[in-house]
Amino acid sequence: MALPAREQTKYWSIATAVFLVVLWYLGDVILPFVLGGAIAYFLDPIADRLEKMGLSRVLATVVITFFGIIIFTLIALLIIPTLVEQTIALINSAPEIFSKLKNFLTERFPSLMDANSTLRHSLEGLGVAIQDKGVQLVNGVLSSAMSLINIIVLMVIVPVVAFYMLLDWDRMVAKIDALLPRDHAPVIRRLARDIDKTLASFIRGQGTVCLTMGTFYAIGLMLVGLQFGLLVGAFAGLITFIPYVGALIGGALAIGLGLFQFWGDWVSLGLVAGVFMLGQALEGNVITPKLVGNSVGLHPVWLMFALSVFGSMFGFVGMLVAVPVAASIGVIIRFAIEQYKQGRLYQGLAGQTKAEPETGDLPKTEET
Repeated sequence: MALPAREQTKYWSIATAVFLVVLWYLGDVILPFVLGGAIAYFLDPIADRLEKMGLSRVLATVVITFFGIIIFTLIALLIIPTLVEQTIALINSAPEIFSKLKNFLTERFPSLMDANSTLRHSLEGLGVAIQDKGVQLVNGVLSSAMSLINIIVLMVIVPVVAFYMLLDWDRMVAKIDALLPRDHAPVIRRLARDIDKTLASFIRGQGTVCLTMGTFYAIGLMLVGLQFGLLVGAFAGLITFIPYVGALIGGALAIGLGLFQFWGDWVSLGLVAGVFMLGQALEGNVITPKLVGNSVGLHPVWLMFALSVFGSMFGFVGMLVAVPVAASIGVIIRFAIEQYKQGRLYQGLAGQTKAEPETGDLPKTEET
């Protein structure tokens, strides 16, 4: 006999509480394992395709790991140092940029930039504040989260965890399926499929879109000659998961920096704007429809709320688990709404009456 709803609620509440406690106390410890699991989940479809092509699971995992190490090495040697260098250079250039902006506004709008103007004092202090806070942020990141020991741990443990989880992914899924409560297994499987579909659309699809657009913006801006093109392109690609926001913010930042670098060179400024216009056209008409489809199933506002809540409560690990948790909650809420609309509380007596045939519509029988 199935457990009563009250008992089921109690057990699921205990499981949720245990998950949150583990996340709270072991956040830093489980970080490599969460990252490794996320990488394995992202790469599992590739391994499945290689298996369909005739490779064994072991060989498919080895091939994926080999190419993954090559790509990671190239990124670590070529891209990351340039990103760090451009970030520091942009922070150090903040006072000069705002000084140029102040001089420009003084020439064009002298009434707004008199000696006692609030705007003038704000611009004078804003650049210095950005420089000070930016340097503190970089130093804090380098001294804490990105300390040498953490980098070594992540570089050693994460690939190992990802390798073994990718190797045993199908077996792990089968073992978890075998542990499902028999009475509720069909419903849990259905919810799991919906969650997987949502995560696949967002993490695999939207993640690939962000990577593609970030690469496009970075290469385009560097070819144009923008001084901080790689940094701006990477930032624009990172926030591309929010529709139109990546192109708008990245374009505004790139054009703003271009005004100080290419002032008077309207062709270069037009090319900077053209990179984002072309990128937005490709993203909306080609890249996103091909990689993601029409619906991700994870609203950007709901995602940002989950990232903010879990990030503030559980730190970086919380931000990593925020996406699957948000997807799971969204699927469960949609399922609950579907059940509610099929129940008597929603349909009431009108729903029951509609389901029953009316007496006047019954077919007449022949009298014997």
